Amino acid sequence: MNTYKIMWQNFKSSKRSLYSLYIFISLFTVSLFSEMISNDKPIIMSINNEIYYPYVIEYIESDFGGELETTPDYKGYFIGNLLKTENNWAIFPINPHSYNSINFNNAKPNPAPPSYDNLLGTDDRGRDVLARLIYGFRLSVIFALALTAIGIVIGLFFGAVQGYFAGRIDLYLQRFIEIWGSMPELYILIIFASIFEPSILLLILLLSLFGWISLSDYVRAEFLKGRNMDYVNAARTLGLTDFQIIVKHILPNSLISVVTFLPFRISGAILILTSLDFLGLGVPSTTPSLGELLSQGKDNISAWWLSLTTFFVLVGTLILLIFIGEGIRESISGKSS
Repeated sequence: MNTYKIMWQNFKSSKRSLYSLYIFISLFTVSLFSEMISNDKPIIMSINNEIYYPYVIEYIESDFGGELETTPDYKGYFIGNLLKTENNWAIFPINPHSYNSINFNNAKPNPAPPSYDNLLGTDDRGRDVLARLIYGFRLSVIFALALTAIGIVIGLFFGAVQGYFAGRIDLYLQRFIEIWGSMPELYILIIFASIFEPSILLLILLLSLFGWISLSDYVRAEFLKGRNMDYVNAARTLGLTDFQIIVKHILPNSLISVVTFLPFRISGAILILTSLDFLGLGVPSTTPSLGELLSQGKDNISAWWLSLTTFFVLVGTLILLIFIGEGIRESISGKSS
């Protein structure tokens, strides 16, 4: 633990990296509550002195005195007239648009430029760009964290087994990894995308099959170096099992290399998802995605707000992660800036 405490102290000495970490965590935490920030449903509303919570509970129009047994349009004609009645009120989120809600009242053709109703404009289907950026950022980070976590677990397992046991086990697994890593990942994605319906879970599953290979090489090297250390030999002499030695003694020292590459792996995963969505091989078009917005910007050159806003969100996120990664590297080397 002393090693990680020293690393944290060194990391805090780099103000740029520390502020980047705080900003990134803050933005991601806020994005987890996207439904309360950007949604076309009221957080709370009062109709005829009765309190409703559309954000939490699904209602139908007949619950408010209407004739239809369908989900009401809270910004439509019926609910709008009810809210104009005295003592009826509703509190909407800061941005009263969801990522899939379409603005039918826009006077200009889609994609429409920024306006009072749509602060960052709409896309080619009339959906609010700001809402899709908020939800798209959250999806990208969650995807990157999930892909990174799975890659770390698999990479640690293979690297630890190879490095600790060495010999034939290392030889056979290394040949397997070389063959597995030589498979055309992009072609496999294209094949599966044509067979199965695209989804975020399918992407995580497919990319996890290859995302652990580079990490396992670093973990393997650390275990090969640590397996013959004096403290490991002492642990063997005391009768500890191989599992206990791996988990309690060698693994904690090997995690430094994992921590070093963590921000860069997250940024790489975000770029992968954005690229696949841009090419149409990622999540469905109804799912909010930074890559899908960039693709729309390419198809609608005059709609500058599509590309420009997405560019700032994507580049800003990657810059924060790069600064965090640089701070971790400097903290390990004992330097500070």
